[in-house]
Amino acid sequence: MLSANLSAIFYLISGVLFILALRGLSSPETSRQGNFFGILGMIIAITVTFLSIGNFSTGFVVVLIFLLIGGLIGAFIAYKIPMTAMPELVAGFHSLVGLAAVFVAIAAFLNPEAFNLGSPGNIKLGSLIEMSIGAAVGAITFSGSIIAFLKLQGIMSGSPITFKGQHPLNALILISIIVLTYLLCSTQSSNLFWILLAVSFLIGFLLIIPIGGADMPVVISMLNSYSGWAAAGIGFTLENTALIITGALVGSSGAILSYIMCKGMNRSFFNVILGGFGATEQSGSAQNKEQRPVKSGNADDAAFLMKNASSVIIVPGYGMAVAQAQHALREMVDTLKKNDIKVSYAIHPVAGRMPGHMNVLLAEANVPYDEVFELEEINNDFANADVAFVIGANDVTNPVAKTDPQSPIYGMPVLDVEKCKSVLFVKRSLSPGYAGIDNDLFYKENTLMLFADAKKMTEDITKNL
Repeated sequence: MLSANLSAIFYLISGVLFILALRGLSSPETSRQGNFFGILGMIIAITVTFLSIGNFSTGFVVVLIFLLIGGLIGAFIAYKIPMTAMPELVAGFHSLVGLAAVFVAIAAFLNPEAFNLGSPGNIKLGSLIEMSIGAAVGAITFSGSIIAFLKLQGIMSGSPITFKGQHPLNALILISIIVLTYLLCSTQSSNLFWILLAVSFLIGFLLIIPIGGADMPVVISMLNSYSGWAAAGIGFTLENTALIITGALVGSSGAILSYIMCKGMNRSFFNVILGGFGATEQSGSAQNKEQRPVKSGNADDAAFLMKNASSVIIVPGYGMAVAQAQHALREMVDTLKKNDIKVSYAIHPVAGRMPGHMNVLLAEANVPYDEVFELEEINNDFANADVAFVIGANDVTNPVAKTDPQSPIYGMPVLDVEKCKSVLFVKRSLSPGYAGIDNDLFYKENTLMLFADAKKMTEDITKNL
């Protein structure tokens, strides 16, 4: 068994490695190194936790059994999961972090002696406050992540679910959580503890259901932050340095990322974290619009336009992820560059269904990092480009975000694809994007729709080139 001082030193080392991991993950060039630091830090943290078990003979075996079960399940999921389902996977994992925080809080409340927190009915006040906060945030994270998972998976509608008096009800429940926490700390009543958990689970559902599909990437980031704060709260209860450091890092970085994404989408940060407060009803869905004529073409038409272009901008989206077309796209781009055609990639901050979704896919296909540009860096280049090749992106290229105040994406910065001389739009059909609205770009004079599977169309274009 490790001494307390030695455990603290190793936990501090793992905390430093987690900080280095975040630093590495802030750039595509250093992301692999960041992942390595994160893995190493977690190995140290788990090993120290093992060696700190009091009753080593029995406790070690129990922990090892459950670690193996969880590890095998995690490894199986990681091996089988497609990149298209990564947002759902992240939401699912967030729910497990929240649930773990709830279980630890329950164990600490029912058996405080095991955690050196006092005795039942006489738990240390500071520990009880930390336990209550960790349990409440964990419960909110769990139920909110379940709703996010259901929406991303398509089991539940991605449209906002609202009802009259929803926001006053949410406010009342949040106030009740504060009151219940105060009363619990005053009386240490087990009934109040269970009521606090039930109310926290409820508000998690209510906070996420009114948030529409267009804001789901922000929700994923926000729930990531919640899971971190839940872990940090429980870390204080357990007096575990690694949990406190890791939870604080995840919580703060997730909050910062959520704020950056809200700014990039012209969304109010408090609007999102408070459950879509002030959100308007979605309008202008594809079903309510008359079918307008579009120009469609084939791979030969697309190849002809690209052959005669001097510059092409690629705009990847969720459709590329679904078709797993990133490798075929890389081959097409390599062919274009052999013909001295300048090629760049334009990435919207919320392309796909989670932060960095497109960047990961392009990195998987070994696309050079210096060819990939964020919205702010490349948006002015569309007006001077000959061809924009949109492969599966939808809402992030919709000009209605700049023209229709009634649109649910109004005010969201979008890629100025329509300013290109020619737009090639690869899509299976004219169906709306995740926000549930029609894309005006389909009907522009300079747009040629390529109705096909993204991977097959890209391969056919390459053959024609």
